[in-house]
Amino acid sequence: MTLSMYQAAVPVFVRALGNLKHVLQKGAEHAKAKSVTDEVLLQTRLVPDMLPLVKQVQIAADMATRGTARLAGVEPKSFEDNETTLEQVYSRIDNAIEYIKTFKPEQIDGSEGRTIVLKMRSGEMTFEGQAYLLGFVLPNVFFHCTTAYNILREAGTEIGKMDFIGQA
Repeated sequence: MTLSMYQAAVPVFVRALGNLKHVLQKGAEHAKAKSVTDEVLLQTRLVPDMLPLVKQVQIAADMATRGTARLAGVEPKSFEDNETTLEQVYSRIDNAIEYIKTFKPEQIDGSEGRTIVLKMRSGEMTFEGQAYLLGFVLPNVFFHCTTAYNILREAGTEIGKMDFIGQA
């Protein structure tokens, strides 16, 4: 059986972002019980030179949405990075999931060889679709979801592996 580009991207992104929202909700419950404000929780970092929780969520959502759009050959939708409350962060995740779900298999399947050029601070990066998905987008989505999980875990939230990976 063959795994299509759509199958390797869209359901994986939807699940990862849904599970990210789940661990954030558990983190919010823990923070509330400890009288920690949304602002403090969202600005929590593992170490001083890492990005805070809110930025980890924003990047995970952006990687998934932009990655899906680029694989489909369309200009990615842009989301403002202006969340200051957990409700706004949940909405960001929900909007990202809704956007990703608008893409159809026929838009993404066959994108294995599509040229994708990213303009980065360090210069341009050029990928073929499959390498972009497997070697850039998926690792970035999971890095930022994992880092968000680790920030919440370090803050004392009682979450575990099954919270992160969810139920199949």
